[in-house]
Amino acid sequence: MFTVYILKSEVTHKHYYGHTKDITQRLKAHNSGKVRSTKSGRPWKVIHQEGFANKSEAYQREQFFKSIDGYNFLREQKIV
Repeated sequence: MFTVYILKSEVTHKHYYGHTKDITQRLKAHNSGKVRSTKSGRPWKVIHQEGFANKSEAYQREQFFKSIDGYNFLREQKIV
C-alpha cells in the first residue's frame, strides 16, 4: 500500500506533495530535518492523504496534484 500525501508547513504555510510506503516514518523524516526540501518549513502536518495499491498509481496521483489541473481540483475540494 502506497500513500500520496500533502503536507502543510505550520511556519511558512507552504505545501509539499509526496508519496511513500510508510506515511508515519516519512512525516518523521520531514519534521526531523532529514529531507532537504522541507527542512526550512518545519514543523509539517499532513492535511490530505490517499491510498493506492502500487507505487505507479501513487506517483501518477502525486504528479496530478503538482499540475495546474490538480491544484485547481485541490482548491475546489478546499484541501489547499
